[in-house]
Amino acid sequence: MPIQELTDVGSMPRLGDVPARMHAQLIRPERYGDPLTAFAIETVSTPRPGPGQVLVHVMAAGVNYNNVWAALGRPVDVIAARRKAGEAEDFHIGGSDASGIVWAVGEGVDSVRIGDHVVAHCGVWDAADPWITDGGDPIVAPSAQIWGYETNWGSFAQYTLVQAHQLLPKSPRLSWAAAAASTLVGATAYRMLCSWDPHTVREHDVVLVWGGSGGLGSQAIQIARAKGAIPIAVTSGPERGQYCMDLGARGYIDRRDFSHWGVIPDWRDDAAFATWTAGARAFGKALWDVLGERRNPRIVFEHPGEDTIPTSIFVCDNGGMVVICAGTTGYHAAVDLRYLWMRQKRLQGSHFANDQECAAYNAMVASGEVDPCLSRTFAFNEVGLAHQLMRENKHPMGNMSVLVGARDAEQRD
Repeated sequence: MPIQELTDVGSMPRLGDVPARMHAQLIRPERYGDPLTAFAIETVSTPRPGPGQVLVHVMAAGVNYNNVWAALGRPVDVIAARRKAGEAEDFHIGGSDASGIVWAVGEGVDSVRIGDHVVAHCGVWDAADPWITDGGDPIVAPSAQIWGYETNWGSFAQYTLVQAHQLLPKSPRLSWAAAAASTLVGATAYRMLCSWDPHTVREHDVVLVWGGSGGLGSQAIQIARAKGAIPIAVTSGPERGQYCMDLGARGYIDRRDFSHWGVIPDWRDDAAFATWTAGARAFGKALWDVLGERRNPRIVFEHPGEDTIPTSIFVCDNGGMVVICAGTTGYHAAVDLRYLWMRQKRLQGSHFANDQECAAYNAMVASGEVDPCLSRTFAFNEVGLAHQLMRENKHPMGNMSVLVGARDAEQRD
């Protein structure tokens, strides 16, 4: 039987047969803007795996904010950046989370076989990078990138091209959609909480989790709770707060009860600084009230950035750590350095994860310690809609997935 030129989304050719072309959700520079119109389904040539690479038949793809940025064309024009680096494609296929089936393998790949059911993490790098060959952490290497954002051929397509080390075994207890939903945010949260020695999360630690009902926060709450810590969520409203408590948070703080957010005032402006300090102290008291004792968080799990960093530094315990992986409210984060140096607190940047951390997170999911928190599943033609909801902050709590090869949200192996 000849290999098909193109198959419909949701249909599957014979295992290992690679169609010449595939359907994909593409972003092109002339469509930059709202995700709803930036994404469009087109057909393109199916990529072929080179040495160390694997072609995966995508069953479902996770939704992350990075491809809202890709759709907007800012703060980075990812297509222009890759063209400048010498790549030929004038389009972007996003998607930095996937579940699927190994469909073809490149030279030298022996870690997976055709037919394996896998999930993909989004960390890619050049194994020959001197940073890595000298023993450095690969995700810190100059060559490290995020697959499906900084690289092309992500998971919003029938087939995706990955480096073999990205692949992890899919848990058979999860649907394809659930398995695809959370590896980016979950592995990010795992590194933030478990890898910055000596500030690794431990039993009885108080952990303050900003955005607790979101994709990242939902994973952080569960990881902290599984390690015996006491997570306290910051969220917006009782419905989201209850969601966090159902995941294992001791309680929650409603950020809408406070108005001191934003860049900290100039310390020489006595009135403004006093107003800000009163707001930060009130937030700290709310934390104590939720906890039931006057104890500050040893770890503050940060990602809003500009609006919240001053408060995070303020309420963090003496000798504790504020660990941050993003700046969703902005990148300008001023702090009162007196609290940072005199109380010997740590402000730590953290970016995604390495293979070992991804595997450790995946094991927690496979064992049932951590749930991917899949809240909504979209059809393949709704990729733009999913990202538009995320851009407008109208997306549901937890994480979202897009069906590609899978026919429904409950379909399993």
